[in-house]
Amino acid sequence: MQKRFVTIWFRHLKTDWFTRRQPSLKSKPFALAQPDHGRMVITAVNPHALAKDVFPGMVVADARAIIHGLHIIDDQPTLADKLLKNLGLWCIRFTPIVAIDPPDGLILNATGCAHLWKDETAYINDITSRLKNFGYHVQAAISDTIGCSWALSRFSKGSTIIKPGDQMNELLALPPEALRLDALTAERLHKLGLKHVKDFIGMPRQSLRRRFGDNFLKKLDQALGYEEEFIQPVEEVEPFNERLLSFEPIITLSGIEAALHQLLDSICKKLSHEQKGLRAASLKCFMTDGKIECIDISTTNPTNNAEHLFKLFELKFNTINPEAGIEVFLLEAKKIETIIATQEKLWDMSTPGADTRASRGKLNLNKNLSELLDRLTTKFGEGRIKRFIPDQHYWPERSFKNAADINETPTAEWQISRPRPLQLLVNPEPIEVTAPIPDYPPMNFRHKGTLHKIINADGPERIEQEWWLSDGEHRDYYYVEDEEGRRYWLFRLGHYDADKNYCWFLHGYFA
Repeated sequence: MQKRFVTIWFRHLKTDWFTRRQPSLKSKPFALAQPDHGRMVITAVNPHALAKDVFPGMVVADARAIIHGLHIIDDQPTLADKLLKNLGLWCIRFTPIVAIDPPDGLILNATGCAHLWKDETAYINDITSRLKNFGYHVQAAISDTIGCSWALSRFSKGSTIIKPGDQMNELLALPPEALRLDALTAERLHKLGLKHVKDFIGMPRQSLRRRFGDNFLKKLDQALGYEEEFIQPVEEVEPFNERLLSFEPIITLSGIEAALHQLLDSICKKLSHEQKGLRAASLKCFMTDGKIECIDISTTNPTNNAEHLFKLFELKFNTINPEAGIEVFLLEAKKIETIIATQEKLWDMSTPGADTRASRGKLNLNKNLSELLDRLTTKFGEGRIKRFIPDQHYWPERSFKNAADINETPTAEWQISRPRPLQLLVNPEPIEVTAPIPDYPPMNFRHKGTLHKIINADGPERIEQEWWLSDGEHRDYYYVEDEEGRRYWLFRLGHYDADKNYCWFLHGYFA
């Protein structure tokens, strides 16, 4: 496919932005300025000031001598980059590949995009008319190369839609500056009488290289299409993405659902064909007022099940406000993984030689569990659903950890030889007990002001902490039941000693 590039030149980028914020500036001349070596120097002017011969680089005092009472606004050094980035993100509705061209331009890779607008004329007109409606003075051009489009958007007074392969003819009448040359090289060309590209394009390349350097030939070759030029998009293009253009703005929930079904069906077919699954995705809705609404989802395991993914997005539909009308939908697969057999088994406990139907039933159960976790996570947020796995420590509060991933394989086994409480307290809580018989549980204990009489008990179970972690006394745990049938996990810290006060703690509750 023949590559096509659009460049957009914002002739008064920063002053247009100030005019948008302060409409009263629209009818009067003003300029932006910043200090330079102890004096205020103009950095940008609006069209009214430019028409009265006030230019960037002029000292403010001289400019006010030309325009009495010229309104001056303090410039913001980083403003241009911020504006270009925001405008670049807005232009993603026209193509997925948009790059910033400082200090006042954008580059769009329009390859394969213009047909969605019928033709390139409608494509360019839609871009420029929308930006002009926002209040920006823009010029745009489309051609086979970035260099040719850049030259025509800034220096051409004729057509800005160049036929494929016709860039040389369009460049001939333009000045050397159109090739994006540095100021010194352009000045040297003018002094030599080479005031147009046609004046030197036929000269021997060796002579041009010797006099003007390699960069001069590089810029010329890039504009003509002899050397490829690469750009850095403002937002990385995902390898799997689907775009849907709405001929009429979508303002209803049913319209959003229909668009999402179409996008998911298309992207899931591609993923399935390559045996890949989606782990994270983003749905971007480009509004007619320039805003972008975005929904992000993630999955526990890679999946290309379109219906399941739709349900995850559906849980977040209430965050979209489509009143302005959605004109473009963009579905991006932010993270994809290869689907392999082991990834289809979530905590599968089947043994070799198990019945085939039973194994299939477990796989279906595990798949359903994975999808349930996805829906819960999407509804309640990341980190709300946890999976705990055993850890290689003795003390109960250290004997487990939060799994980094839902499919993480434990390196230890759960200790099931002795009973463990259903609810384990993060920090053991101190209790008061009656003086017990050595190595026997207490007859009763008081916790938070409530007295509990013990009628059944089992223990002790001695648990010591690892000596390489810290020094300290061991614990003797008891499984006890009070008169109301409630069961607790108590422990005494250290050895029994009749001459000391006992430290007893409540550490958990049994079902």
